[in-house]
Amino acid sequence: MITISILGLDQFVVGHYSKDHTPKIAGLYGVPEDAVNFYAPNSMVFHSGAEQTSWNTIVVVKAPNTEKAREEAVADYIMDTLSLFSIHVVVEFEYYEPGSHYERINPQYPRYLSGDNIKEADVSFTYGEEEGEGEDAEEVEDNDAPNPADRADLDPNDPNQIFLGNAFEGFEEALKKKEGK
Repeated sequence: MITISILGLDQFVVGHYSKDHTPKIAGLYGVPEDAVNFYAPNSMVFHSGAEQTSWNTIVVVKAPNTEKAREEAVADYIMDTLSLFSIHVVVEFEYYEPGSHYERINPQYPRYLSGDNIKEADVSFTYGEEEGEGEDAEEVEDNDAPNPADRADLDPNDPNQIFLGNAFEGFEEALKKKEGK
């Protein structure tokens, strides 16, 4: 089992990174993809009181000590590929004796969750009450109300609306005019 902990990056970035890079990292180690896992805690990296998220990323790779010979190739790969998401990347390796790893895999369930074996739950918030009943009844959705995705209902002259135009319109001309003086 190889566990790659990534500190200082958003956990959703790490999720996408693991999806894209698990095959290559497994190949560098010469192990099946099932042997590589990522850990992305909901945490931040700090230095002297300043948050370092996406500026300084610390990667800790835990692997059996039999994999030590592959360390440099793995470090190079991780630093190269994570540099797309972080300014600075540090990789540290921690090793354990292969006999110091234990696991219990339940044969009645898939080893890992994937898009093929996840089912979305059908959640109802009415809990058996009829629509409009009870103190906490939510408002009924009005299908005739403007769709927020349909921007035709927005008034461009309303100061409380989000500006949907070109914020830089005329900027280059004004800049050239100013530089010309």
